Amino acid sequence: MAASLTISGIRKAFGKGANAVEVLKRIDIDVAPGEFLILVGPSGCGKSTLLNIIAGLEDPTEGEVRIAGNNVVGVAPAQRDIAMVFQSYALYPTMSVADNIGFALEMRKVPKPQREARIAEVAAMLQISHLLDRRPAQLSGGQRQRVAMGRALARDPQLFLFDEPLSNLDAKLRVEMRAEIKRLHQIAGITSVYVTHDQIEAMTLGSRIAVMKDGVLQQIGTPDEIYRTPSNAYVAGFIGSPTMNFIPGELQGTGDASRFVFAGGALELPGPTQGAVTLGQRPEHVHLSDDAPWRGTVSLVEPTGADTYVVVQTEAGVITVRAAANTKIQVGQNIGLTVSSRHNNWFHPTSGVRL
Repeated sequence: MAASLTISGIRKAFGKGANAVEVLKRIDIDVAPGEFLILVGPSGCGKSTLLNIIAGLEDPTEGEVRIAGNNVVGVAPAQRDIAMVFQSYALYPTMSVADNIGFALEMRKVPKPQREARIAEVAAMLQISHLLDRRPAQLSGGQRQRVAMGRALARDPQLFLFDEPLSNLDAKLRVEMRAEIKRLHQIAGITSVYVTHDQIEAMTLGSRIAVMKDGVLQQIGTPDEIYRTPSNAYVAGFIGSPTMNFIPGELQGTGDASRFVFAGGALELPGPTQGAVTLGQRPEHVHLSDDAPWRGTVSLVEPTGADTYVVVQTEAGVITVRAAANTKIQVGQNIGLTVSSRHNNWFHPTSGVRL
C-alpha cells in the first residue's frame, strides 16, 4: 500500500559554527500516498541532499521525515522500507538479471518459489523477461536501467526514490525511459520522489513539482500551476523551454485601462498595480506581426520540426517567439511583435515575486 511522506522543517548544515554552510533551509513538503513528486532545480540547490535525508543516507540538522506517519529520522535506511534508483545502475556484474532483481528478496529470505514468481512479475512489467539469463555487461544502457528499477520494484516498498536515473542515457532513450517510469508508476502506484535538473523530465513525469534554489523551496504545485502561474521570476525562467521572456517597464493606469510602457514600445495590457514591473510572456504567447509598432531585428531562426523559434533583438531585450513550422522569416529582417493579453505574468522588478 502506498505511504504518505511528510517533510517538516528540514534544515541541513555542513560544518559547525561560523564555517557552517546551510544547504537546506526549513523545507516543508507533504506527499500524498501514491503521488509522484519531482524535486527540480540547478546543481547545488539541495535536491539530492534532501533525497538522501529521506533515504537515511544523511541526517538532518533539524526537522522530521515521516513515512506513513512514522518519524524515521535516526532510523537506518534498511529499516525505512524504501527503494532507491541511482544515476549509476549499481548492478552486480557477476549476477544474472534475474539474480540482480531478486537479490533483496533473497537477503530477506523470501522462499524461492515466491522469489521466482516476483522476479517473473517484475520482468514482465518492465518487458525484460527475455533478458533474465543475461549479465549486466551484455545489456544496453536502457536495459540496465530497467534492471535497476526492477530490483527496486521487486521489494514492493512503501516509497520509491529516484536520483537522476536517466542522466547517463542518450536523448532518445531518455524519452523512452521517461514514458516507462510514468507507466510503471501508474501500474504500481507507489509513492515516489524523483530528483532531476531537467525541467522537461519534471513537467512530463510529476503529479506535482517542487522547485528549489539555494536550499529554499520556491514553489510546489502541479506542472500546469508551475508553468502557468509561477510564484516568482526564478521559477518562471527555470521552467519552460525556451525560457520565459522578461520585459522590464512601467504600468500606467489601473485595471483594464492600464498601459505597459517599456523600452521601444507600449502595450495596452491589464495590470495589477501602477509603477515599475517586469512582464513575463512565454514564447508561445508572443506573436510576429508585420505591422505592429513594437519592432525588432531577427537575430536567429531555429526550426525544430513542429515549430520554429524566432529570436528577435529589441530595445527591451532579446525576445523568443514560438512560430509555425512554415514561418518564412529571415535573419536580419525587421519584424513587429504583439503579445497575448490573457497570459500576462507580472513580477516585482527587484524581488521577482509574482504580483
